[in-house]
Parts: sequence; structure tokens; C-alpha cells
Amino acid sequence: MNRSVFPDIVDIKPANMEELTEVITAAECHPLQCNVFVYSSSKGTIRLCDTRAAALCDRQSKFFEEPEDPSSRSFFSEIISSISDVKFSHSGRYMMTRDYLSVKVWDLNMENRPVETYQVHEYLRSKLCSLYENDCIFDKFECCWNGSDSAIMTGSYNNFFRMFDRNTRRDITLEASRESSKPRATLKPRKVSTGGKRKKDEISVDSLDFNKKILHTAWHPKDNVIAVAATNNLYIFQDKIN
Repeated sequence: MNRSVFPDIVDIKPANMEELTEVITAAECHPLQCNVFVYSSSKGTIRLCDTRAAALCDRQSKFFEEPEDPSSRSFFSEIISSISDVKFSHSGRYMMTRDYLSVKVWDLNMENRPVETYQVHEYLRSKLCSLYENDCIFDKFECCWNGSDSAIMTGSYNNFFRMFDRNTRRDITLEASRESSKPRATLKPRKVSTGGKRKKDEISVDSLDFNKKILHTAWHPKDNVIAVAATNNLYIFQDKIN
């Protein structure tokens, strides 16, 4: 590759690869300011850079990181804090990041903590050991905004995907399956039970299929149409039209 055509913008590679402690996991350009971009890392940090300040953006303009609660630290803390996706809102005011258990919304003017945090599948926290053993803990989930930035969506296991309304703070779990992909079929909310007793329409956390996962999601920029990829199937759903 010709480096004069494709120059390095960010280089965090250490001189000795044995000293490598952090890698870039995702990056995106600002939707309105072509000189601004962000990139996330495996350490759960996000750096905002401005190419007008320097051609090589090894020193960020802004550094976003949420302080970790020492009381909740465990062997898996660093792994699950790794950011798998980062997306600017259409307005350019916010950005959204996805780590293993949650989605966070950040105001670009506030670096010390996110303004919103949504738990995607908190019930898996007790399953981290088995998820580590089967390598699922390293899965990279994407996230996306709807056209008006009022709702966000991301994937989970068992072909579930989660949607969060930022205004009402309501959330819903839906499933992408062959039954739900039939024409005019209505998606029914799904719930995961973590206790001993579960209701008829609930699924036990121990029954979740971790081989079925929705890593990729997309929302139409104008219409209420979504697309989710489940293994080798692509599902497209549209809001009910009266």
C-alpha cells in the first residue's frame, strides 16, 4: 500500500509488540464536520481527534472514559469494557458506544461520563465465566441510531435484538426468527427470566442459544425500517402500516 496515498492518521503501535496493551476497535467520522473523527479502544476509552490540529492525531482533542467502580472490578472487567462499536448521532451532538453488556450515549461536550447508559443483557453478568470459556465474551456487537436519534438498537444472543427509546426510557426485546419473518407477522416482545420461576412467555437465561447472535444492525435514515443479521440470515422489519 502506498503510504503517500493512505497516510497514517493514528498510530498507537508500540516499538516492541510485546508491550502492546491496547488496540483500536472502531472508528467513525463526524457526520457534519469532516475534520473530526473518533476512535475507540479495547480499554474502553474513546478519543476524539481533529485533523486541523495535526496530520498525525496521536494526541486527541478530547478523551472520553467512565471511571470504573473498584468494588465491581473482576477478572473480566477489562474484557467486557472493550468497545466494539462507536456511532455519531445524525445531529452530531452525541455519540453512542457499545461494550459487551451495555450501550452508552455520550455528549461530545462532557468527557467524564456518559449521559445515558442502557443495559443490553445484564442477566449475562453471572454467566461471564462460561462465556469466556466458549469465547463468546469476545463477540463484537454493533449499534445504531434511528433517523431522529430518539431511539437506538443493538443485538444480543438467541437472535434477540434490543431497542431503547431515549425519550420514554422504555426498552423492548425482539427476536429475529423464521416465524417472525413471515409477511405481515407481528413481532412479539420477549423476556428473559433469571429466577427459578418463569412466566409462560419468558425464556430462561440458561436456555439461551449463544450460537445464535445478532452482531450487525442497521436502521433506515428516514423510515422506520430496520435490518438485523442473524448468522447467515438477514431480516428486514418495517413498522406496522395501518
